[in-house]
Amino acid sequence: MVTTTIDETTTERAARRPKHRQALRGLVVVGTLLVVAAASIAFALGVTPAQPVSMLGQTVAVGTTPPSLSASGPGEVVLFGQRLPTQVHFVGPVRPRMVVTDISITAQIEDAFAPPGRAAAAEEAGEALAAGWRRYFLWEIGFVTLAAVVLLGAIAGWRRYDGRRTLITLLGGLLFVHLVNVSAIMVTAFTAPDVLRGVGSLDELVGREELRPVRPAEGPAQPQTQAIVMGDSTAAGLGGPPISEATPLDEACERSSFAFARVLARVNDWTVDNLGCSGATIEHGVLGAQTAGGRRVPPQLAVAKRATAPEVVIVNIGANDMHWSTLVFLCGAADSCDNRALTAYFQRSLEDFTQDYYELLRQLATLPGDPLVLINRYYVPFDPELDCLEGLGLSREKIDVLLERLATVNQVLTSGAETFGYRSVQPDFGGHELCTDQSYVQGPDDPAPLHPNARGHLVIALADERALLEEA
Repeated sequence: MVTTTIDETTTERAARRPKHRQALRGLVVVGTLLVVAAASIAFALGVTPAQPVSMLGQTVAVGTTPPSLSASGPGEVVLFGQRLPTQVHFVGPVRPRMVVTDISITAQIEDAFAPPGRAAAAEEAGEALAAGWRRYFLWEIGFVTLAAVVLLGAIAGWRRYDGRRTLITLLGGLLFVHLVNVSAIMVTAFTAPDVLRGVGSLDELVGREELRPVRPAEGPAQPQTQAIVMGDSTAAGLGGPPISEATPLDEACERSSFAFARVLARVNDWTVDNLGCSGATIEHGVLGAQTAGGRRVPPQLAVAKRATAPEVVIVNIGANDMHWSTLVFLCGAADSCDNRALTAYFQRSLEDFTQDYYELLRQLATLPGDPLVLINRYYVPFDPELDCLEGLGLSREKIDVLLERLATVNQVLTSGAETFGYRSVQPDFGGHELCTDQSYVQGPDDPAPLHPNARGHLVIALADERALLEEA
């Protein structure tokens, strides 16, 4: 009796073993296929080229963001190297990523923004983005297939399958991989085109309004003006001797006699209109009015449009938009410059500046006479190897962070200029930073700390002059 029971139990266990092994083998197969699918999709998203499209004079490369764990959210616009979230949202773990690579505003394109052509232009722009998105995913499917075949073939070879089993592995594996791809990725691929068709311009993606013309300022035309300088306190020449026979606006904006605009005027025997104003930002100063010295200063671009045929326009802007002096002060007061609060403050300022800079670059294209546009990058005021600013709380480590952030701002200035077909200029203060014997920068005890001194303005003028000669 006992023997019979033992035999029956052993038989039942033996019968169950194949089922356990089959279940385990099935889990291994599914797990392996999931790994192959994940690797294939990741490879495809990494190597699939962004698809260039043209919309209203803008060349945009359409691709995808990295996969996200959320089921929906904004896409991404890369403008001058800065990643900006789109105003529209998309369904799916990956979303459109649009990199602006070239912008050209012509009279024909400006006409497209006028009311009669606005609807047609918007429809064409949205359809162009949708077409680029569809092309991207056709490429993505191809790269997923390639990666999956390679991985499945390697597995079949490692397992030493015969031809029939290898074929079954490849076909079954490809079917599984594409089912995963369709369920995880294609939901975005199928829904995003309808969203993109509703986008009429890049402005709608990043939340900007359409181009608003800046009217010329009141006053007589200036046919004799050959060059125009616009911008902030660096352009104004803050900290230098006052201009002889200065106007009330010269005094309000603290324009000085050693500003680089006056150097260029002397070197080229030009009539240069220096519109730079201390405290100016893009929104309040260049494109819009600002208050300085208790006076209302009209938009610099509006005044610039009184010049009928300027040859050169030089722009020096961004420090006030980025709250640079505040960043330096907070950096000196904080334990470190790269703490989360200061980093978030910088990133938010950079995002706002990037969008305002885009608007400025578009507006510069509307200046009369089609002048050569130079965008001045910012000089480097510090040398991290010098420790003369330790008393102000600026250690070498902190200065390294500040220089890294300054380089980021300069990269935005450079990329934006190149995208619009303008020229960016980098003044070289190397070896003459703050605390050196022949510094080009005003020190803590000078009228305008961290601003260029007379030697610095001469170097900025020479950098601009060199750029002009190269363009001639």
